[in-house]
Amino acid sequence: MANVPATARVVVIGAGIVGNSLVHHLARLGWRDIVQIDKGPLPNPGGSTGHASNFIFPVDHSREMADLTKDSMRQYKELGVFTESGGFEVARTEERMEELRRRMSSARAWGIEAQLVSPDFVVEKVPFLEKDKILGAFWCPSVGVVDSLRAGTLMREAALATGALTVVPTVEVVGMDVEEGRIRRVRTTGGDIEAETVVIACGVWSPKLAKMAGAAIPLTPAVHQMISVGPIPQLAERPGEISFPIVRDMDTFCYERQHGADMEVGSYAHRPILWEPEDIPSNEKAKLSPTEAPFTADDFDPQLEQALELMPDALAAEGAEIRYAINGLLSQTPDGLPVLGETPEVKGLWSAAAVWIKEGPGTARAVAEWMTQGWSEIDVSHSDIARFYPHQRTREHVRSRTSEAFNKTYGIVHPGEQWGGERGKRLSPMNAAEREAGAVFFETAGWERPFWYASNEALLGEYGDKVMPREHEWDARWWSPIINAEHLAMRERAAMFDLTAFAIFDVVGPGAKDAVQGIVVAQADVPDGRVIYTPVLDPHGGFRSDLTVMRLAHDHYRVVTGGAHGMADRKWFADHLPADGRAQIVDVTSAWSTIGLWGPRARDILGSITDADVSDSGFGFLTCRDIQVGSTSVLASRISYVGELGWELYVPMEQGARLWQQLQEAGRPHGIVPAGIGVYGTTGRLEKGYRAYGAELDGERTVVEAGMARPKVKKADFVGRDAYLAQREAAPKSVLCTLTVDSHSTGNGRRYMLGGEPILTASGGVLTDGHGHHPYVTSAGSAPSLGTHILMAYLPPDEAVVGNQLAVSYMEELYPVTVGSNDATPLFDPANDRIKGQNSKGTVA
Repeated sequence: MANVPATARVVVIGAGIVGNSLVHHLARLGWRDIVQIDKGPLPNPGGSTGHASNFIFPVDHSREMADLTKDSMRQYKELGVFTESGGFEVARTEERMEELRRRMSSARAWGIEAQLVSPDFVVEKVPFLEKDKILGAFWCPSVGVVDSLRAGTLMREAALATGALTVVPTVEVVGMDVEEGRIRRVRTTGGDIEAETVVIACGVWSPKLAKMAGAAIPLTPAVHQMISVGPIPQLAERPGEISFPIVRDMDTFCYERQHGADMEVGSYAHRPILWEPEDIPSNEKAKLSPTEAPFTADDFDPQLEQALELMPDALAAEGAEIRYAINGLLSQTPDGLPVLGETPEVKGLWSAAAVWIKEGPGTARAVAEWMTQGWSEIDVSHSDIARFYPHQRTREHVRSRTSEAFNKTYGIVHPGEQWGGERGKRLSPMNAAEREAGAVFFETAGWERPFWYASNEALLGEYGDKVMPREHEWDARWWSPIINAEHLAMRERAAMFDLTAFAIFDVVGPGAKDAVQGIVVAQADVPDGRVIYTPVLDPHGGFRSDLTVMRLAHDHYRVVTGGAHGMADRKWFADHLPADGRAQIVDVTSAWSTIGLWGPRARDILGSITDADVSDSGFGFLTCRDIQVGSTSVLASRISYVGELGWELYVPMEQGARLWQQLQEAGRPHGIVPAGIGVYGTTGRLEKGYRAYGAELDGERTVVEAGMARPKVKKADFVGRDAYLAQREAAPKSVLCTLTVDSHSTGNGRRYMLGGEPILTASGGVLTDGHGHHPYVTSAGSAPSLGTHILMAYLPPDEAVVGNQLAVSYMEELYPVTVGSNDATPLFDPANDRIKGQNSKGTVA
């Protein structure tokens, strides 16, 4: 084996499936002088890859994870290491059957073959399964198993064959040197390596290594229990490693997977058993391997009984015994997604961690593309390590959230489901008043945000059926008709919103204008006091963000963006500042509280507590300025995400509670109500057709496809400009549309889509756009002002015709929908009169 070289262009730490795939894809993309190291021997250095059960189910409710898994399966098949067996997810309860219907929606949306089948169908393929124990199953014929160690070896050897790679096993990292904020050196037991790019791809050890460089990779090693029972006569009769479909016994959080003459039984039902990375033993001290810990039988006994109930003839066959049992370590993250990208703390230090076998090669390809060209074909923004705020990178937060998440691995998780632990970490100054008003809080980036207020329950009587009540429990879970009542009150009178969860950072310095101009699509060379709404693009012309910028002075811009994506946006801006140092980023999120005030009476309310001119002529749309509200100085920005006259009001954090009270008192004669994010982020937004980053907008969508192209493109250069110009000249491959649901009834009560469902032809036929994608619902929600339910989806251009009748599949039922808009024209107030402060008759309010 090679010795540790003194220098490298890039050092990849880890020789599991991710590290091996990554060096292959880096070499394929033209990288040279790649060094791969691992503290264990090859081909199995002792990580999670070596003990994984190696089966792959491609369907996930996350499009990002499903796409990464499909790409990984494609690569495994090309390597000849994938065996297709088919797989079942069986249901013992009606609640699970409903979840399997939802999985069918995801399968159709992502283009994965699947069907719901009867118990008889299951036992035809798995005859040793007890048919009476299940109600039905989700069948996916493309499920299979992969030889992950062989796959990794082949990829590593392919990189070696190009001459691009040097591999050094049995060498341990003992330190990393960071100079002036950039990684410079990896120190190992075999010598030091000078490098300006380092990738940590070593799974459960990743936090330990990141800490050496002063960075954090938020994951924890967690135990997944697995046993192997055999020999089983029914399995021994068949040739090869696997010939029966894999069975996920979803209601018991277990799986059964044939491995030759044995049956592997794995569990996600036991108590969360978390480790610290520093406590994982060395290769020399580990009995089996460092990630195969001693089995704790008491934790597994209940699951073994449940497995015996499902497959008694196989697991209790004469002569069969437990031949292998481990507490296998795998990586768990606070939100269940991988941790990818350059670390916020250290330039040149990348993470490719918390990646499982099923998405390993696909993720590695995406990271290699990201490192090479600044974007990846499969958008991985939801997995960006920069998404984490400082408190989310702490061990305490990671342990709390992963403890809660472990048993959700096979759980039924509602799209709106909230975390129970690690709450109350970030409170707005209005929190006490909001609690007194019965706010129901949802958490975003640690902030407690009111989603609706119990104090507004009386509005339900005022608006009656206009609140569009939902009778099905799943549709109404984590939702309330009070949201729609607050919406209608805002449209009729006025509402105030706590928007303190915004992430806010300033770009300052003599080079501020040039810095912002080079990052955003919109013209940033505007007069002081102008507000800019703008996309932010990657070099390929895909969306990196969608945000607002206020020019406060010639050398001072303020960027306001959503809390969930705030840290990633801040890093993007910081990474793209000019190298001359004439502009800097200053995070001021914790200095400012933000209150939204919107509705036909907003001007009357604000005008009653300030001497400033808030008339339309004196305070135009998309302008901002400092005003005085009593003794409080407020930065007021006339902008709207709900399609009503009003302002975002920025006030020093310590004065937020006072301004909230002042607005409430001034608004009382005008019928003001506090309203939650259910209105701000869903009903108000959707009625106006406003796009949201992470839903309609991502790295795989273009400004043109999203219907957000402006008449002209500024002359100044900006990231993605060339790609954007090319997109404007080409015919779009898909078109973002707003659709209305024409009927919610199919005989089983009225149902309301929540998002992610496939859009089909009126008769249920499959649609495909120019990207090869199937249309699906990117956002869904009530439109109380219109009395309908609204969906947003990208459609093939020839289907994106106003009035076109299609269908949405929800819980295995078809519901008729109609294309209401095929551009940014909103269904509600299409002329935007209300934002201008005009009522339906066109008079100024």
